[in-house]
Amino acid sequence: MENKDHLYILWTNSDPVTADKMVFMYATNALKKGWWKEVTVIVWGSTAKLVDENPEIQVKIKELLAAGGKISACKACADQLGVTEKLESLGIEVKYWGQPLTEIIKDRKPLLTI
Repeated sequence: MENKDHLYILWTNSDPVTADKMVFMYATNALKKGWWKEVTVIVWGSTAKLVDENPEIQVKIKELLAAGGKISACKACADQLGVTEKLESLGIEVKYWGQPLTEIIKDRKPLLTI
């Protein structure tokens, strides 16, 4: 049976308030309160630049990682924006996400897009 207890959050909105008040608030609380067994935030597009430039978001990333969350970023986006090394230094996995995202969608795994 498929793992329906693993939530993927595709984060493409680079608004810092949305990141704080939705993406990281929900992802961190979902783990702390046991709503989901696993949560993976996928950093895609301009959010990679926000992570690179915003110290408050970097703190939220550390909090999510400490709560047991996973964060992974689109390598193509990170490379094109010149932020790959910074993301990796924050403990973010950087990989090509096109095929894995397609599989998540086709397999109808829990996916929240922001």
